[in-house]
Amino acid sequence: MARRKTRVKDKWREKKWVTVHAPDSFNGVPVAEVPITDGKHAPGRVLEVTLFDILKGDPSQHQYKIYFQIDKVDGDKATSIFKRYEYAKEFLRSLVRRGASKVNFIMDAKTKDGYVFRLKVIALTHRQLNTSRKHALRLIARDVIEKSVPEMTIDQFVQATCYGKINSDIMAAAKRLIRIKHVGLEKVKLVRTAEEQISLLRA
Repeated sequence: MARRKTRVKDKWREKKWVTVHAPDSFNGVPVAEVPITDGKHAPGRVLEVTLFDILKGDPSQHQYKIYFQIDKVDGDKATSIFKRYEYAKEFLRSLVRRGASKVNFIMDAKTKDGYVFRLKVIALTHRQLNTSRKHALRLIARDVIEKSVPEMTIDQFVQATCYGKINSDIMAAAKRLIRIKHVGLEKVKLVRTAEEQISLLRA
């Protein structure tokens, strides 16, 4: 008795390609093309790009990684939200030198439109610092963040993070007291959206 031939589905043929656009903080530029099977299941998918992929400028922008999460799919286009920013591992390794002091700490900050981010700050000095100066450096960085971030919208904060404004503000405030080789936001992660903040207030 002859076996019935079963048709094997070609999963790739069933997929369609959509162009993912960055959030408004990056002027909605297209950042990637991804295959999806169903537009209903695409939201939540996270994409990794570099700052260079967005700006197409200085090759050094490859050392900054940005993660976008697909938000909505409409036809062959998808919008996204900013999810995370971090230094590439190779870049981070290149910063750390023997004999220097490494100072870091983690804090949460909320934008004026209700988005909460977890920030990991890193500072590197040319010489070893004692405990009191390390503490002073942390206080300076914390003060800059606590004063600036609550005055920013989500888009302003993302731009200040990815384009280095927060880094330069901390550097300007700290150099009066301590000679710093590098200071920056090693990692920034979205931990709560404005919608989640509103639902907590209603609970």
